[in-house]
Amino acid sequence: MRGVSNIVVLTGAGISAESGVPTFRGPGGLWEGHRLEDVCTPEALADDPVLVHRFYDERRAALESVAPNAAHVALARLDRDWPGELLIITQNVDDLHERAGARRMLHMHGELKSSLCAACGDRRALAGMLPPGAVCDVCSAAALRPDIVFFGEMPHDMERIEAAVANCDLFVSIGTSGAVYPAAGFVRTARYYGARTLELNLDPTAGSIFFDETRQGAAGVLVPQWVEEMLA
Repeated sequence: MRGVSNIVVLTGAGISAESGVPTFRGPGGLWEGHRLEDVCTPEALADDPVLVHRFYDERRAALESVAPNAAHVALARLDRDWPGELLIITQNVDDLHERAGARRMLHMHGELKSSLCAACGDRRALAGMLPPGAVCDVCSAAALRPDIVFFGEMPHDMERIEAAVANCDLFVSIGTSGAVYPAAGFVRTARYYGARTLELNLDPTAGSIFFDETRQGAAGVLVPQWVEEMLA
């Protein structure tokens, strides 16, 4: 890892699973007992806004019962102490990276603790419940919805992400399946532009063949070890 100055880290559901956050795709393809098409598509929001808003209200409230684990803490340490460029890109909608102390990061799939105005695009912090028909403070439209990137929608900050991946020296993927695009393609972009690539995951993934190195094990063990190597 010598000679690395610019790092991009991609995190997925596996890094938060050790904190007790359910992974996105549970048994039978369900998410917290719901079919994804019933709670995570624009069509679902239009057809049953009460169900969709309640679902994310419940997910938001559940965050109070979980805490950052050793992997989140280690990445926050890297964020604090790494002297070069760093961007942590998370596919997760929880706030565990921030609660651990990470700042150089973004949520490509949105955030539970954020609202999005479907009319003007304003995004802002959200602490409590978000009922259907809530009014936007910016444009006054009754169009606030959960700030979650639904299936079929474009992830947030893609221009910034693509530029960061193309310019990094080291791309690291942690706890992600390597099956959901566009995130699954980041490793190939990084390799194309000459970056070293490292995967830290509990099991081999669909994208493991694209990494220079894959380390298997719990994120709470592997990530602190890797961060220690980088900061040594």
